[in-house]
Amino acid sequence: MTFGKGHHLHLIDGSGFIFRAYHALPPLTRKSDGLPVGAVSGFCNMLFKIIEDQKGSNAPTHLVVVFDAKGKTFRSDIYPEYKMNRPPAPEDLIPQFPLTRDATRAFGLACIEQEGFEADDIMATLAVQAREAGGQVTIVSSDKDLMQLVGNGVEMYDAMKNKRIGPEQVEEKFGVAPNRVIDVQSLAGDSVDNVPGAPGIGVKTAALLINEYGDLDSLLERASEIKQPKRRETLIENADQIRTSRDLVTLKTDMEMDCDFDDFQVQAPDPEVVLKFLAEMEFRTMSARIANKLGVSAPEISSDRINNEDQITEAESISINTEKYELIDNVNDLNRWVTKIYQRGYVAVDTETTGLNDMIVDLVGICLSVEIGEACYIPVGHTNGEDDLFGGASLCNGQINLDEALEILRPVLQDPSIIKIGQNVKYDTKIFARYDVNLAPVDDTMLLSYAINGGKHNHGMDYLSERYLNHKPISIKTLLGSGKSAITFDKVSINDAVNYAAEDADITLRLWKLFKPMLHESSVTKVYETLERPLIPVLAKMEMNGIKVDRNTLSRMSNNFAQSMSGLEAEIYNLAGQTFNVGSPKQLGEILFDKLELPGGKKGKTGAYG
Repeated sequence: MTFGKGHHLHLIDGSGFIFRAYHALPPLTRKSDGLPVGAVSGFCNMLFKIIEDQKGSNAPTHLVVVFDAKGKTFRSDIYPEYKMNRPPAPEDLIPQFPLTRDATRAFGLACIEQEGFEADDIMATLAVQAREAGGQVTIVSSDKDLMQLVGNGVEMYDAMKNKRIGPEQVEEKFGVAPNRVIDVQSLAGDSVDNVPGAPGIGVKTAALLINEYGDLDSLLERASEIKQPKRRETLIENADQIRTSRDLVTLKTDMEMDCDFDDFQVQAPDPEVVLKFLAEMEFRTMSARIANKLGVSAPEISSDRINNEDQITEAESISINTEKYELIDNVNDLNRWVTKIYQRGYVAVDTETTGLNDMIVDLVGICLSVEIGEACYIPVGHTNGEDDLFGGASLCNGQINLDEALEILRPVLQDPSIIKIGQNVKYDTKIFARYDVNLAPVDDTMLLSYAINGGKHNHGMDYLSERYLNHKPISIKTLLGSGKSAITFDKVSINDAVNYAAEDADITLRLWKLFKPMLHESSVTKVYETLERPLIPVLAKMEMNGIKVDRNTLSRMSNNFAQSMSGLEAEIYNLAGQTFNVGSPKQLGEILFDKLELPGGKKGKTGAYG
């Protein structure tokens, strides 16, 4: 079917929907494993509401949900500081990004993204193509950057406010018609996206200038005519910066798209597919509502979960199957695992090293897990035989070159949209930092356990595994030995290392899925998210870089404290009426309770005050 007159294309700002859903709704986790799904729930509700609300002339014949792709765009090449001010996505939102793509497809809707471009560019290109074909376009978004497209058959719709945005509404916001929005934005800049614009010129002033001079080029050409000295100098001195800003705010309308409007035809969702997805997310209310709309029965959704440590019994112990533990000894398999990580949105990470001193040890291997029971070990530093006279030994065959492995892993380990989960992840953070890898963002099962249970018990992995999973991990001593005959991990054979190393990552992932929902149940989410977790990179950097000490200042502080202590001791002697050893509990007790007769003194078995 050729797209044209009589057809109506809806372009849905998927990335914008995700963030609006996240910030509009309280946190929600999947009960079975604690996976954050609040934004996914809101996203699904928004999709269904749009489909339900658009009736009659507003009903779409074609619809596509557009997402931002990962990585940098062409705008970063134009201006490297572009969007540098934006904070990273919230930790609990990161694993929900791929799920919203799954949700879109489950609802039977097309979704699209393209590397090197923003969702806005894709929508701009498709809007222009649809308009030129004679069709009508509705951009479902509240993003002001898209307002430059409004007019001539293109309108915007803010679904949250149920508000339609046409040329009149654009002019109310920017003070100019849609075809001059780019000019105003070029002058005013954008602090959110770090678009510089002209210093000191806001939207109102920019609109006045554009309305007076007609367009941006005319304004810059005639800047010397402006009467206000400061404004005139600003435009003349920042002309190049303003033109760069125009390149940044102008949406691409001529992208090469590997898709066809036929791909976007609206179809009713397949009840089995959409309800299966909603059941997997454990959205009971939504599942029942949509099933009713589709005229089918809603599936039963189990609510079983582990609520707290008291409910974790021996009957719930795990049986770890190592069949899906994998040795990664070639680049193709490593790239396959990187793809898995991007699809999942999180990965448990562990490092194997030649010792425990993270400032001097060497990296021997890297362990990863993205699914319970599925893990891999990537050997990079196993050696043959004894060290030579210079302290080195030749590397074993059957492992990936260290530099090559890190080159492949570095992007995903540094990707702000992928959560890296570790047990005492500060150690791994410091190890990777020595190899020029900034491991972030991170979650730590040791700190999760500490936040939930504090001083109740040990928080080491072996203990946590036995207590919460009823599984005794492989002991490191079975590989390294003990005492004088102990070896370092690089001397362990690769085959022997695989199950031990992969198990570490697997157990870490299992503990994370168990502990993460407990944060909310134990009311310690704020403690973990605002104190414990943010301190991981801070402490890692402090330990790696050291702390600068001013000897003279410390000496002065020491003298001041000594003088203060002497003064306090003199005051104590004056109150007691005699001198005595303030540091002696026995003498202090006699003064307080025998001489001064203060209440509360109790003597122990030895006759001294406790």
